[in-house]
Amino acid sequence: MDGTVLVADDDRTIRTVLTQALTRAGCKVHATSSLVTLMRWVEEGKGDLVISDVIMPDGNGIEQIPRIGATRPGLPVIVISAQNTIMTAIQAAEASAYDYLPKPFDLPDLMKRAARALDVKRRAQVAARAVVPEARERGEDLPLVGRTPAMQGLYRLVAKVMNTTLPVLVTGESGTGKSLIARAVHDFSDRRSLPFVTVTAADLQGVEGPSQVVARARGGSILFDEVGDLPEEAQARVVRMLDSFGEGAPRIMATSRADLNVRMESGRFREDLFYRLSGVTISVPALRERVDDIPLLAEHFLGRAEKEGSPPRRLSSGALDLVRTYSWPGNVRQLENVIRRLVVTSGEEEVAKAEVEAVLGHQPAMEPLRGGDGGEPLMGAVAKHLRRYFDLHGGMLPPAGLYDRILREVEIPLIEIALDATAGNQARCADLLGINRNTLRKKITDLDIRVTRRRKLM
Repeated sequence: MDGTVLVADDDRTIRTVLTQALTRAGCKVHATSSLVTLMRWVEEGKGDLVISDVIMPDGNGIEQIPRIGATRPGLPVIVISAQNTIMTAIQAAEASAYDYLPKPFDLPDLMKRAARALDVKRRAQVAARAVVPEARERGEDLPLVGRTPAMQGLYRLVAKVMNTTLPVLVTGESGTGKSLIARAVHDFSDRRSLPFVTVTAADLQGVEGPSQVVARARGGSILFDEVGDLPEEAQARVVRMLDSFGEGAPRIMATSRADLNVRMESGRFREDLFYRLSGVTISVPALRERVDDIPLLAEHFLGRAEKEGSPPRRLSSGALDLVRTYSWPGNVRQLENVIRRLVVTSGEEEVAKAEVEAVLGHQPAMEPLRGGDGGEPLMGAVAKHLRRYFDLHGGMLPPAGLYDRILREVEIPLIEIALDATAGNQARCADLLGINRNTLRKKITDLDIRVTRRRKLM
């Protein structure tokens, strides 16, 4: 790397780490804890790249980006921030930041991004747009909160695609916030003053159904919610509607909890519609896949309830541990409902573990088991697999002993995964499976399952 980097961060450790890493890479570095100093350096013509924190003692780093762009057109700015909401990524993109990374950041990743930024000889100045107040307030209230890499990557992708005309397909389990992502793409785009229309199969009925949908959108955005559930006739109407678009067409988005590739293979979803909708695919992770975000979300929902007039509440350490380790089959939507219930039912400011246990005891243990297609019960997927197994024998019967062979194939991964989830504790695993501990021990021996005791880091 070659060039001069201006680093602005009020954390001395971060300034030191970046200074050492960038210097070793061949750069000259000027580091400061003040935005005033940073802007003086910029105005003096120093620096080929700026790396700036957002919240500083003397101002907001993102708010300085337009001023940097006006003073030094083409000077790239990489934003680093401990803020963990989608608004930070969107604001950074709208202010024309070169890149955005959440704290704690991966140093090698930041160095790669800095190297790419320094390779840019000149970047066209893009006027910074301010989010309208109503949209900003709405965005801060969205439960799109998370510091995990999956959520931060999702934020960056939303920020990149929001002002394009590409169709957007948002995928993920029920309750993950797919429609919120689609709404955020619209609300922070240059179409935000135009209608956002959510379409179901009922809206597409009749000869005039599709044309009425387009008329309601008026060049804004159209969202086909759970597009995988549309019947074949409705899918055909959507294809014809999309093919009729001309100048001034609305932005098209869709959500799906089902795996559309699997549905296409089984003939339940049109291939031509899939390719018309999947310009950009945004995958929303399940809550159990981003456990570190659960405390942030719980705090968000507690704060929202207090703003709405409910008494202040906080989770005790035991309650928070229980919330973190629960599976949340209903994802963020289920977590929000549980928090709202706890706010109402708890008699003390601090919510105890027992209160959380009482509420979660009335929650479904898990959603109906699903197969490879998000919308198909596991039973159906197993049935299809067994039919294919029989078909492979060309009209002949499989070898005898099929029952035990099939149960063994299901039983081994079930026990192995249950043991892993309980950190190898056989007593807890037996309780989880609902079988006798001696029965579990015998199955471990008979099935030659390896048990490793370890500390569960949850």
